Amino acid sequence: MIVINMLSTAGMTKGHGVLSAFEEQTRLVSQGLGPGYTVRINSWEKADILHFHTINPTFLLRSWFTSAVKVGYVHFLPQTLEGSIRLPRFIQKLLCKYVLLFYKSMDKLIVVNPSFIPKLVECGIPEEKIQYIPNFVDDEQFFPLEEQERKSARERLGLYEGGVLTVLCAGQMQKRKGFLDFLETARRCPDMQFVWAGGFSFGKITDGYDEIRRAVETLPANVTLTGIVPRERMNELYNAADVFFLPSFDELFPMTLLEAMCCRKPILVRDLDLYPCILEGYYTAASDVDGFVRELRALTDPAVRQAAATRSAEGHQRYTKQAVLSYWKNCYASLLPQAQPVPQARGDLHL
Repeated sequence: MIVINMLSTAGMTKGHGVLSAFEEQTRLVSQGLGPGYTVRINSWEKADILHFHTINPTFLLRSWFTSAVKVGYVHFLPQTLEGSIRLPRFIQKLLCKYVLLFYKSMDKLIVVNPSFIPKLVECGIPEEKIQYIPNFVDDEQFFPLEEQERKSARERLGLYEGGVLTVLCAGQMQKRKGFLDFLETARRCPDMQFVWAGGFSFGKITDGYDEIRRAVETLPANVTLTGIVPRERMNELYNAADVFFLPSFDELFPMTLLEAMCCRKPILVRDLDLYPCILEGYYTAASDVDGFVRELRALTDPAVRQAAATRSAEGHQRYTKQAVLSYWKNCYASLLPQAQPVPQARGDLHL
């Protein structure tokens, strides 16, 4: 029996993608690895594999004093962290060094976007220690609702019917997430309604906290801020929207995009280098507010919107449960001689 211990403190703070990724990956392997594996969470019992989902100092210490194989999830790089939280400069530098120290202490690193492999190599981590396995969202949790259910959801959320395009973003209220551009796009599209689901998950140390607080004081009339929404209610929110819009300046593999694709929603994102290798052909992109406005105007056409929704649904099929599970099985099996790899599931993952 191979014992895998999942270690995470992501649940201490709600409303962020690391927690969502932890919940999805842990559920996936707990249910799918089979009888030869036991999956524990935050256990102090002996394990064959310690899978670190967060980078707590206590976890680093534990990694130094264990004979287990150590797997680390790369949910962010130092430069991503700098755009998320605001700390004194010298503390920020120490934190960045700590992140790399943690990653270098692992036997295997898992990235959710292949574009980050060369960046880790530049930081001095051997490429053979790094493996790409994408994020995953269970389509039993996120799925299209029937039209009447969708209308009821819109009523509960206070959203208008009658041809008004509803644009949703879900994420922390950060400058890195493009929150200010989201507001400016809404100002230029007064005939549409915009919803931002999320809040300040990290409080006052959130990057851009003061500027965003001031911007919220003069919120455009067509913008609704829901605050942090429990994940079990997000399927309703995705279904209530017509378009999912993520104007982030920096990401790895947002769980929100996978969730929106599960719900067959058109995807509009900022034109970033990281998206083509994971979502090529399944989304629409623009580089600035002018472009966002132009693309949203185009999506008011039902035919254009339906075509975009079809592409999104095709993107969902690329990341099936079976395909992602097979890569986790082979990853864990490769780390232990007593484990046997499994046949790769059919799918479109190019790893």
